[in-house]
Amino acid sequence: MSEITPGVGSRVKHPQFGKGVIIQIRSDAYEISFIEIGIRIINRSFEGLEIIEAVETASDLTTYEKLEKSLIRVLRQFSDVQETVHLGGKWSGGKLVMFPGDKTLKEKEVPIEMFFHKIVMVRDRLRVLEQKINTSALTDEEKVELQQYITRVYGSLTTFNVLFKNKEDQFVGDKGA
Repeated sequence: MSEITPGVGSRVKHPQFGKGVIIQIRSDAYEISFIEIGIRIINRSFEGLEIIEAVETASDLTTYEKLEKSLIRVLRQFSDVQETVHLGGKWSGGKLVMFPGDKTLKEKEVPIEMFFHKIVMVRDRLRVLEQKINTSALTDEEKVELQQYITRVYGSLTTFNVLFKNKEDQFVGDKGA
């Protein structure tokens, strides 16, 4: 597509789908209502989209996606509401069994769902701690130092990523930085 950034209401032509109108702009895609086939999502980097008539978008336009991300950030910061995080299907109904090194002691069994819930609670409480640090009266240097510790904790918890159904719910460390 050309250098022009079309806004909502811009008329466009797609080589396969024909003529349409942009009805929503996302960070990575346009939602376009095509005359012949209905609504489709087209990646913003797609070069075959021809602008028939551009409508300017206000530079301060808040997209639904930005609004949603902001709301999630506020809810995480100021509430104890825990989002629903799903256990990977292959683990449902399973159990975690821990065998002590001392053979005279009995092993410990824990339902995997209970263990997973505890892991998710740790993750959520780390996020709250992170927000409290970022909004505290600490100096920037102190905030960075504490943030580095939290990042290392996330890195230590990446072992448990195998339990999460969705990749976006997993722990992310410092990625070798």
